[in-house]
Amino acid sequence: MGCSSSVPARSTGGLNTVSNDSSSATDSKDLRAKLVLLGDSGVGKSCIVLRFVRGQFDPTSKVTVGASFLSQTLALEDSTIVKFEIWDTAGQERYAALAPLYYRGAAAAIVVYDITSPESFSKAQYWVKELQKHGSPGIVMVLVGNKADLHENRSVSSQDALEYADKNNMFFIETSAKTADNINQLFEVCFEYIELFVFKQHIRGEANLAEDKT
Repeated sequence: MGCSSSVPARSTGGLNTVSNDSSSATDSKDLRAKLVLLGDSGVGKSCIVLRFVRGQFDPTSKVTVGASFLSQTLALEDSTIVKFEIWDTAGQERYAALAPLYYRGAAAAIVVYDITSPESFSKAQYWVKELQKHGSPGIVMVLVGNKADLHENRSVSSQDALEYADKNNMFFIETSAKTADNINQLFEVCFEYIELFVFKQHIRGEANLAEDKT
C-alpha cells in the first residue's frame, strides 16, 4: 500500500511549507511538535504522511515495518515556524507492543481508519483507549476516516465516527490521501491545538523547576 501521482497537495491559507534549511526571521518563534499516527495496517497512514510532506501519492508503497519518521517544516502567517516530527507506526498486530515507544511524549496522535472497513474502525477505538491510558497528559487526539474517495464503498458512517469522536474529546475529519482532500486541514487542526499543548507543557516544566528550587 503505498503512497507518486499528479494530484497536487492542497494548500490552505495559513500554512506554507518551507525547506528544512530555511532560516527564520529574527522576530519569528520556532515550535517543534511530535505527532504519531496509529491505526490498522492498510488504512493509509503512510499515504497521509507522504501526501502532507511530499505532495505525493503512491498506491504501491510497502507496508510500514516498526515505524518510519518524516518531518515537515511549516511557516505560518504570523512568522511562526513549526517543525512537525511525524512518526508513522506499523499497523500489524505484532508491532502493537512497540507503539508506546513512539507515542510517548507526542503532542498529538492521529488515529486513522478506512471508511470502507468496520474492522479498522474497531481497531481505531482500541488505539484511542490505549492513548487515554498511556498517552501524554493533554495529548491532542484526532480521529481520521481515510479513503474518503471510496465513498461509494463506505461501511463506516460519518455520523457514527463523529459521535464516537465527540464522546472521547477528539476531533474528527475525513481525508483522502489519493486526492489530497482535507490533508492540510488535518495538520492545521493538529497545529492549532498542539500550540496549547506545548504551552501547557512549558508551564508545567517551569512549575516543576520552581518546586525543585524550593
